[in-house]
Parts: sequence; C-alpha cells; structure tokens
Amino acid sequence: MLSLRSPSLLAIAVFTALHSIPAYAQQSDQRQSDQQQADKELEVIEVKGRAQTLYRASQSSVGTRTETDLELVPQNIQVLPEALIRDQAARQVTDLYRSMSGVSAFSYSGVTFRGFRQDEILYDGVRGDPFNGFAVPQLFNVQEVQLLKGSSGALYGSSAPGGLINYVTKKPQRTAKNQLELGLGNDDYWQGSLELSGPLTEQQAYRFGYYRDSEQPFRWNTKVENEILDLGYLIDITDSTSLTLQYNTLTQDYQGARLRGVPTDDQGNFLGDRAWNHNEATDFQSLEADVWQVRADHEFNSNWRTDLTWRHYDNTELQNYHEPFCSFDTDGDGVVDYCRRQFRDQRRENTADSVTWNNIVEFSTAGLNHQLLIGADTMTQDSYFLGRNVAPIEQGGKALGISLINPVYGQTSAADYDIDSIKSTPTDTTAVRQGFYLQDQLDLTASWNLLLGVRWDSFEDKNNMASSKVDGNDSSWRVGSTYQLTDWVRLYALKGTGFSPQATASQVPEVGGPFEAEQSSILEAGARFSLLNDAIRLNVATYEMVRNNILQADPRGDVGGDGRDDQIALGEVKSKGVELDLLGDLTDSWVLNLNYAYNDTRIVESTSAITNAVGDKFANAPQHQVGIWSRYELDGINSAIAAGMDYVSEQLSIDGQHVKSYTVFDMSWQTRWQQWMFQANVKNLFDKTYATAGFIERTGHFPGEPRRLIVTASYKF
Repeated sequence: MLSLRSPSLLAIAVFTALHSIPAYAQQSDQRQSDQQQADKELEVIEVKGRAQTLYRASQSSVGTRTETDLELVPQNIQVLPEALIRDQAARQVTDLYRSMSGVSAFSYSGVTFRGFRQDEILYDGVRGDPFNGFAVPQLFNVQEVQLLKGSSGALYGSSAPGGLINYVTKKPQRTAKNQLELGLGNDDYWQGSLELSGPLTEQQAYRFGYYRDSEQPFRWNTKVENEILDLGYLIDITDSTSLTLQYNTLTQDYQGARLRGVPTDDQGNFLGDRAWNHNEATDFQSLEADVWQVRADHEFNSNWRTDLTWRHYDNTELQNYHEPFCSFDTDGDGVVDYCRRQFRDQRRENTADSVTWNNIVEFSTAGLNHQLLIGADTMTQDSYFLGRNVAPIEQGGKALGISLINPVYGQTSAADYDIDSIKSTPTDTTAVRQGFYLQDQLDLTASWNLLLGVRWDSFEDKNNMASSKVDGNDSSWRVGSTYQLTDWVRLYALKGTGFSPQATASQVPEVGGPFEAEQSSILEAGARFSLLNDAIRLNVATYEMVRNNILQADPRGDVGGDGRDDQIALGEVKSKGVELDLLGDLTDSWVLNLNYAYNDTRIVESTSAITNAVGDKFANAPQHQVGIWSRYELDGINSAIAAGMDYVSEQLSIDGQHVKSYTVFDMSWQTRWQQWMFQANVKNLFDKTYATAGFIERTGHFPGEPRRLIVTASYKF
C-alpha cells in the first residue's frame, strides 16, 4: 500500500519544475498567433455543430476503467459534458439533477440513485472527495460529469448499489485555451473566473484556473462565498510516458448555514415562509480543502499500457448552527408555530490518500479479441470529529427558540453559550479500503461483446480512541453482454453483485456487532437505438436491485444488558425501475435532451427501524421523474435559445410527510460576437414554490430556489 503524507514536498517539486523550464520553451510570436487563430476557429465549430459536438459523448471510462464506446458497456451510463454544464449555468452538481435520469435530491448535499441514498463520488475514477460531509461539489474545474447507474462493486469496491458520480477534472491543454468570465444576478450574486491553459514546450503544458463567487440566497440570514484555485502541469517524459500533476485548493463559506429545511404539515405545505431560517446570521458553515493528484501514464507497446494515480486531500469543516425542534403550537390553533433550538458547535477533519493502478492489455486468442484490465486500489482515510451542544432554554440550556411565523433574529449567538466550557469526547477513526480487480472485454463476433469482471476487497475500520477495529473482506462480480441486433438496435444485459461494510459505530459488541457487510445484486437489461440516420440516440434500461443485511433494531432490545439496544442484520430492500434517455438532433439547429425514470423501491423483509424507511418504502424516492432540455440555434443572429423542464413526482419524507410533486421551468439565451459570448439564464421561470426533498418532521422540507436571473459574459483568447 502506498501512503504519501507530505504534499508540501510534492508542491516544491511541481513548482521547481515549472520555474526551471529551459529557454528553448519560448515560442515565436507567429506560432502563438497561428495557434490562437486555430483555437478560435475550433470554438466556432463546437458551438454551431449538431448534438454530436454539443451534448453527446461517444466514450467513457466510468463503466469499465478503460475508454470504451458507451454502446459496448452493458450498463446504463450518462455523460454530461461541459457544453451542457455551460448552457444550464450549472455552478454545482445540484443544478444538473434534471439531466440525470433516476437521480434526485435527498438533502442539502446528498442524492438518491434509483431509490437509494448514494454518496459515492469519484474524481477521475479515483476515490477522494474533498466535499465529503455537508458541502456541495462545485463544477468550476470539472470537464464532464459521468454517472454509472446500479452496482459498481466489481469495479470500485464497497459502495451503495444505486450508482455513483465520477467527475472528470480539467487538465492542461496542449493547445492554447484561455477564457475570462464575469457574471451577475439577483440575490446580490456575482462571480468571476479566469482559465489559462496551453503549451509551455512541445513536451509540457499547463493549466491555471481561479474562480470566486458571492451571493445572498433567498433563505434569511444567509450568504455564500466560494473560492477555487486550480493548477495543472503536464509533461511528456518520453514518447511513451507522461506525467500530470494537479493541485486544487477551495474554500466555502456559508453564513447562516443551510443544513435544515422549513417545517411543513403532513400534506407538504410550508408552515412558514420558504425563506424562513432556523439559523442566526452569526451561524456559519465553512470548508477549507487542499487536493493533490498525480497521474503517470506509460505505454509499454501498442498492446499494453498502464496508469498510476495518487490522490490526496485534507479538509477542515467547521459548523456553528441552531438545530431546530419545530413541534410546538403556542396558541392552540393546531398549527406548529414555534421551534425550540439546540446550538451545535462541530469540527470535522479528514485526510485521505488514494492510489489506483490500472494495466490494460489487448490481445487475441482463438480468434477472440480481448481487452484485459488488471488493477488494484487502496485508500486510507483518517477522520476526526468534535461536537459540542447547547440545550434549548426550555430544557434548562441557554439556546433560545424562534417563531416560525414572526421570527426575531439577533437575540443570541455562539458568544452567549461559553462553548469552551462544554466537555465532549471526540471521535477519531481510520478507514482502510484495498482491492484487486480483473476484467475482460471480449469481442465474440463482430456483433456480440462480452464483459466479465471480478473484484476482491478488504476493509479495516479502526476506532483510534478505543483502540479497537473491525475488519473483513468480500468479493464482487459482474457478467454482461451487448448484441448488435440490427443496424439501429443494440441489446444489452448485466448481472452483478456488490457490498458495503456496516458503519463503524454499528460494529461494536454493545449493539450486537460485528456484522456482515451489506450485500447487493443487480439484474439490468436494455436496448440502445440509433434512429433517423443516427440523428437520435435512445437508451432504454430496466433493472431490479436487491439489498440484503440491512441493519435494524433487534426486537429483543438490550440483549446483553449493557444499556444499549442491539441491532440485527435482516433487512431486505428491492428496487425496480425503468430509465429512458434520449439525445437527438431534431434538425441541424435543434437539439433535444430528454430523460425519464420510473422507480419503485420497497422493503420486502423486516421493515422495522431500517434507516430512511417509511413503511415499506424509502424516503425521498420519487416514482416518476422527467427532465427536458432543448436548444435551438438562431444562426442568422449568431445566437441560441434553450429551455428546460424538471418534473419530480410526490415523495415521502423520512417521517412519512408528503413532499409535493413539482414542475420547474428554466430558459437561457446565448449570443456570440467575435470572441465574446453573452448568456442569460432564468431558473424557476414561473417562481414555483416547492420542496426538493424532505427530512424529518421537526426540521422540515428543503425549499427549492425561487426565480433566479444570471447573466454572464465570457471572452476566449
């Protein structure tokens, strides 16, 4: 296992290399001018092309760890390219849910995949998410967003079965690509960014990116600021070996936090203004993170290549916020109008090192073509948490409550609570994940492809405060195939398994642990259609997934008489559904992106006390979702207009309250003039009042954003 603990040494090495570029690196003025002109011409082609050059991706590595044609992967994959991110003015991943079939909001930062809460996030195919916890991933340095639907255990190891998100980051470019962008909007929104990338020499390239934004969102007392610095360096060491170094530092500051929602009645109607906030203006959530990533690529020959990636991050997240307990009717009219509040002071620190090694070998045997993947990965994450709470004043503490109807802010803050006098026991844990995987992609005939994959994993969770640990190992596999039925129809099918270790806190003997890991299985079948001379691509997927060994409360209670109720791993959940993804050129100027998802997730065994269960269903798992985005080129005036819709059917919160269905419309306009592009986006065009998801009754539903207007101007040079 590789473990690197001195990113500062790497920083010195990177910047020493950058500053020691030899004199021959200087390019002539004419060469730079020619290159810039070529880049301008390429940009024009990108904007005015058909869907293939806008929203359509032909290959992805997320489904196989190798660059593979999407039509040859026997599993539903979606790729959201930079052009779609730009057109929808998506600044964070939550802005893209409409374009992800089977994906919806679970909370302020979590998502639901095919009915299951899912928090698994990769960057360039490697674990190590600096936004883990309560922060929302930003998209400034993201080239495209890839989604793998269903179980990913045979490739990526332990994870929830619904799917995962992989962010492909922006890398240094071998041709000049520079952009300056400024943006303004309501809610005091502004943003600015600068991106520079291009060659240093024939063997070296760089990237520099800087982004900053600020806004005062619709929730009272809130202010949000993001700042990102993104650096990259690429060098061809030999004709067959290259090295890519990346450094990313980011800060997020949320004044007034935004961790909880607005209370509702059982029918999903807000009991206060959608802008109501349980937090004071002095409350906050802040995140600081540094990320280092190094990737080495080497080709031994035309049939054998390898890559090795090391990713390191460390982050610190601080939270001061008032946790609401909104369950009181002060005037006896039957309507909740008052919230007790608990004050929480929390500190989270995470440090992680992840290493992934892939070997890809292509060969033929007995007339069959093989693409063999042999790889291994490891991740070690150290996590520290310290939390201190101040009880509500109604329960003998100092934290003041607040009205839902007529809130009065500014009467209390952290300064009134003498936080340092509160004693608390921190938690300090280390999680180690290691895996070895083997995969073979075979061409059985010109029309028939087969995918075979197996992975072995080990895990170890240490409680550093108690000097205890839980460890184990497991394996996952998948078998899939695609078949070209006709020139315009390709069928596919897949069966696979996955697993996820139980939470460390649930593994102690006092609650009946240790427990076997959760097990999952998937059966997926689908068809990919190429219609109207490949102007329209349609993917239809059906699936059935099963989760076993879900922890729930032991009906016998405190079996050992140690003061803690026991748990038992008996739960079983089944998720069934259909997904439809269409991307097409309706005309040379008209592009349509449409997706639909149906999901039915139900608990079929031992329904009591399963996390996020509501009767025999799961919380925040809508049965129906529709997302539409359509763009039309107005070539005569060098512009484009686009519009989109996002529909999510009724859901249930964790406490069984209804979350109303909603439909939200967006629009955008683009105009190009020389090297400038001007864009205006209107989000929630009709100012719909709605909730994206529900939590528990005392904290309410998460309100959707009111109408927003954002105008940007970008200059490419």
